[in-house]
Amino acid sequence: MNCIRVGTGPTLVLVHGFLSSLTYWEKQIELFSTRFDVVAFDLPGYGGKAKETGLDSVEGFADFVLGKLDELGIDCFHLMGHSMGGMIAQEVAIKAKDRVMGLVLYATGPNGRLPGRFESLEDSMARAEKEGTEQVARDTVRTWFSEGEEDPDFVGGMALAERVSTQTYINGLRAMAGWKSLGRLDQIEAKTLVLWPDSDRSYMWEQTETLWRGIKDTNLAVVPLAAHNTHLEKARIFNLLVIEFLQSDKVKQRQLAVTT
Repeated sequence: MNCIRVGTGPTLVLVHGFLSSLTYWEKQIELFSTRFDVVAFDLPGYGGKAKETGLDSVEGFADFVLGKLDELGIDCFHLMGHSMGGMIAQEVAIKAKDRVMGLVLYATGPNGRLPGRFESLEDSMARAEKEGTEQVARDTVRTWFSEGEEDPDFVGGMALAERVSTQTYINGLRAMAGWKSLGRLDQIEAKTLVLWPDSDRSYMWEQTETLWRGIKDTNLAVVPLAAHNTHLEKARIFNLLVIEFLQSDKVKQRQLAVTT
């Protein structure tokens, strides 16, 4: 399985992040599908597509997402991206500005080099090239949870990370390091929610603030006592914030403008 489509209503596309897969959205899909036509798929190199080599550019991933939606016959849609998936979502919203109705940028930023990350992308790539991904992936995934390896979802996160080949791991970091939306955020026309967990160790506040201030029509939600994988740690709060936003009058106005 590398693609899910379930539910009725306006289409909501979920884009997962680095080292994960569509299954990362399991705590969202059941609820969201009662309100939306939910579409989630694995990016090349991840999850059910782990036998492929992952792409090395965010632009390439964005083209993949748009191509997949074209295959499914989806013209207009809400879009949510997490982490690297949030970078991809920004690129999609710029490339296809007339197709995106509501946009949720979750635990992500406009600077792909991830300033303030627990270690630089270059250090992570060097470690992967030298010793493989087992330890560097573990070091990465543990930072995504407030309780590190003690979090009940850590084992599942590591299982997905272990499926990713060394080359895909390196390519993912190269994709992020070579990308930024700085200077282009004003091209995003979708009504946007920037959602940030205040204990995120991948994307610091400066990244979040830049999105919030740089995109024209934006709201901000900060989740306290939450790390990078807030949608797993605090699924109830996360789900409520996303649904309330996407069903708000302002997003519905944007939806009407896009679809008519």
